[in-house]
Amino acid sequence: MNKKKWLATVGVSTMLFGSVLTGCSGGEKAAEKEGDKQAADEKVEVTLAGWGGNPVEQKLLKQTLDEFEKKYPNIKVKYEVISEQYMDVIKTRLIGGEGPDVFYLDAFEAPALIETGVLEPLDQYVTDDFDINDFEKPLLDAFKGEDGKIYGFPKDYSTLALFYNKKMFEEAGLEVPKTWDELREAAKKLTKGTEVYGFGVAPELARLYYIAESKGGKVVTDNKASFADPKVVEALQPIVDMHLKDKSAAQPSEVGASWGGEMFGQGKAAMVIEGNWAINFLQETFPNIEFGTAEMPTINGQKRTMAYTVAYVMNASSKNKEAAWKLISFLTGKEGMKIWTSKGYTLPTRKSVAAELGYDKDELRKVFVAGAEYATVWQNGTNLPIIMNNFNNQFVSAFLGERPLAEALKEAQETANKEIEAK
Repeated sequence: MNKKKWLATVGVSTMLFGSVLTGCSGGEKAAEKEGDKQAADEKVEVTLAGWGGNPVEQKLLKQTLDEFEKKYPNIKVKYEVISEQYMDVIKTRLIGGEGPDVFYLDAFEAPALIETGVLEPLDQYVTDDFDINDFEKPLLDAFKGEDGKIYGFPKDYSTLALFYNKKMFEEAGLEVPKTWDELREAAKKLTKGTEVYGFGVAPELARLYYIAESKGGKVVTDNKASFADPKVVEALQPIVDMHLKDKSAAQPSEVGASWGGEMFGQGKAAMVIEGNWAINFLQETFPNIEFGTAEMPTINGQKRTMAYTVAYVMNASSKNKEAAWKLISFLTGKEGMKIWTSKGYTLPTRKSVAAELGYDKDELRKVFVAGAEYATVWQNGTNLPIIMNNFNNQFVSAFLGERPLAEALKEAQETANKEIEAK
């Protein structure tokens, strides 16, 4: 039995178990109330699992958890870092009935996990003072199930923005591009052979999704791949042409870099599209680079960008649900979120916290905040992981000139849908 089926079984068992509890007799309910009163006076341990982060982020999380434990002295948080194969480990533990009470869940993975029934709906715990409307709507909606219930509250996010080298732009006498056509022309003028490329490209679906759909085509339709649509090919062809025809774009590996931020920091790209995470990286690793950020260039007159977000979710089988909710509500509430996002490594999903910390007016970060309301969240159905893998494999071959883009995407779509049907 595959993991998805196992998880579905766990979900059914959880629901059945919940139904049995609902049918308790009056005597049992009275005993439960007495037990709840007793439990309120006892020390409760809540397990929290995540994938870690850089030392500053780890310090900020510890600070946030310390404040939580001061506020709720009867709740002890046991934090565990799962550094490798995070989702595989989480799924295995959920199957075995040993999942953490609270854990990180990426929006990309959320639809499939919500479908299994192993997550606790959180609507029933929400009180008026939690203020759901304060969250950026696209980010909150990413953790809603098909039943309309909320299964997670987003802890942070980033959108994409254009990073540009101020010195290179000044020397070339160029303005920051506001449209994709302007970006393509600027990239040509900024390119200096193979020493400096005008544009650094991340040739992967997670970065190109919003471009792929900009001409009216769909990457995913009815939970199956549909990116061979001529409208998708038309939208993505300019990216390939910048590499093969204009010679003004390259991917990081072509210049010995591991990602766009490094390529940009080394001065091998005059422009890259990256997330908020690149700001601190560049300031710390390449302090001599003078750079600016701008909202993504428009496509067909429309503003578009991507958003990546992670939520705190609750294990439906948790034995400490009230304590688990207190932890989630603190971490994603105004107080906890302000501590966690205070250094700018991640952005607050609450509009009020972004305003309080000044990120909506910050010279470098305001463009990321502005993009949140119109961003496409990196998520689409339960089969996106399969669709993504096949897209990436074949798009790179087209980007490198090994085959036409339409042909590459057609093969990728067919392979993806065969894999989906065979699940």
